[in-house]
Amino acid sequence: EEKSNQELWDNRISNHMKSWYDIDNFKKGGSSLDEIQINEVGNVKGKHLLHLQCNIGIDTLSWAREGAIVTGVDFSPKAINIAKKLKEETKINAQFICSNIFDLKDKINKKFDIVYTSQGVLCWLKDLSKWASVINHFLKPNGIFYMMEIHPFINIFDYFAQEPRIINSYFNSEKPEYYKENEKFKGYEWTWSLSNIVNALIKENLTIKFLNEYDKIFGNTHSFMERIDKNWWYIPGLKIPLMFTLKAIKQEK
Repeated sequence: EEKSNQELWDNRISNHMKSWYDIDNFKKGGSSLDEIQINEVGNVKGKHLLHLQCNIGIDTLSWAREGAIVTGVDFSPKAINIAKKLKEETKINAQFICSNIFDLKDKINKKFDIVYTSQGVLCWLKDLSKWASVINHFLKPNGIFYMMEIHPFINIFDYFAQEPRIINSYFNSEKPEYYKENEKFKGYEWTWSLSNIVNALIKENLTIKFLNEYDKIFGNTHSFMERIDKNWWYIPGLKIPLMFTLKAIKQEK
């Protein structure tokens, strides 16, 4: 499953760069971060930040522009190579590591003030308990974990329908969803409910500071969505949760 997903993402990277990121604007000094993220995370100047599942590192490097000392991690060799090239082109100080996050404890021997992850990451993970354990392991006492993610409620809808139509269960199933992107590449995705996510963090003794829900989302995940502006999408006529943000703290013992 992991190997299939890694190959899938290696194949996706080129199209993902064009459709998801404004690379030219970033190279000119722009940021991929939204005001929501910047305001909710808070001041990062001089703080050590670990970005899990960083893809091509745009968010990682954007946090560096905000003053953080950054490390980005992703399991796609192609994504990490692009991240390193962007780092060199923009002359931003950052470290990038190609690794499955579950193997990261053997590759990084330091703790961080902030662990960050964002935008379409949890569906690629088959074990949220291990995920939360990784977060806890790398946080310093009083360190914070922050995420911005697709709200799991949206997964109940048919992705390809021209209007909202419920076809899926909201709740997690033990087996991942299998799909073929094309004849060569296939993928596996897992469904996690909001309680799955929150409880995994609580079991690692992380204290939830807030959980915020939004009726807009950072990408066009379903055919029936419409664009609000350059960065945001919504479902016309429906005020339902499409995205959430969460901040947790590792309380000092």
